[in-house]
Amino acid sequence: MSNQSPWITEDLSIFQDAIRKFVERELVPNEERWGKQQHVDRETWRKAGEIGMLCASIPEAYGGGGGSYAHDAIIAYEQARAMATSLGTGVHSAIVAHYILRYGSEAQKQRWLPKMATGELVGAIAMSEPGAGSDLKNVKTRAVRDGDHYVIDGSKTFISNGLLADLICVVVKTDPTQGARGVSIIVVETAGLAGFRRGRVLEKIGQKGQDTAELFFDGVRVPCGNLLGDEEGRGFYQLMQQLPQERMTIALGALGSMERALETTVAYVRDRQVFGTALLELQNTRFRLAECKTHVAVARAFVDDCMAKVLRGELDGETAAMAKWWCTQKSCEIIDECLQLHGGYGYMAEYPIARLYVNARVGKIYGGSNEIMKELIARTL
Repeated sequence: MSNQSPWITEDLSIFQDAIRKFVERELVPNEERWGKQQHVDRETWRKAGEIGMLCASIPEAYGGGGGSYAHDAIIAYEQARAMATSLGTGVHSAIVAHYILRYGSEAQKQRWLPKMATGELVGAIAMSEPGAGSDLKNVKTRAVRDGDHYVIDGSKTFISNGLLADLICVVVKTDPTQGARGVSIIVVETAGLAGFRRGRVLEKIGQKGQDTAELFFDGVRVPCGNLLGDEEGRGFYQLMQQLPQERMTIALGALGSMERALETTVAYVRDRQVFGTALLELQNTRFRLAECKTHVAVARAFVDDCMAKVLRGELDGETAAMAKWWCTQKSCEIIDECLQLHGGYGYMAEYPIARLYVNARVGKIYGGSNEIMKELIARTL
């Protein structure tokens, strides 16, 4: 973010500078290679842990940075702006670690959070299934109690960090007769786990280095102590409580992407000569970019207002849904306009605008599709 964001304090500004330098030094130079191998190097997680990029908003008592959601917001923004999307810190730190912090027992927090903060454990959350994307009430993955274990059967897909994850919050049905009230979250530790299998790493049109995998559970036995929360059937409530913040993280990434697109395009049209003059001197170019700049300014103002609400504990689900759908929609529109102004070069993968274009598109889908966001908003009318 910039110094025009009222929620950025002096300490946050110092933190932002450190994150930006790490992203430029450790992530950006490797993005192309990671895109080809479809995942980051395992060692990168440890490096991120060493500089305090993981679990920045988790209390120091559990090995975290002791910060607030503002720290997670800065990380999401800086990675998006730098087009360094491969390291899945948003899922790991801003989502999984907070499920454990908010709903986990003291023993669970002590056991898992310090290792997540160092990057020893990589976290993922397994919600989506081949037949259930945004419809979380109807997940089919079952967890049946057998003595002091749950036996899990089912499959998950589109799981970010799925290939490298050591710790997965799996959304399951503990009581299939109860709809939303039959949903629970069980934390699965993957090391040497019988019956657990990772499928292929899925090839995507963008964010190619962010590993996204299929997961299969075939009679997987997990101790009952790995249930998140003190009773079964709390999973859907837990998901609904945490999703607004997840959607805010997506909005922040969209803002970072559209700001980078505008900056990149202004530099390009200033240098590009057309009909004997700079492309920026043509009225069509100037008007298009004036519109883009205005949309970016509106997006930033909206996100800043939402951030102030988050930090006061006042962000409601409706406003988070608005921020998520509006920012991701505008990001795609603005990046498309900017790509057009690059002409044929905008379609070349080596140009930043082309990478921004394919990376941004999923923003309208994950974290709940934008159609779902509009439905959530419409329910409050």
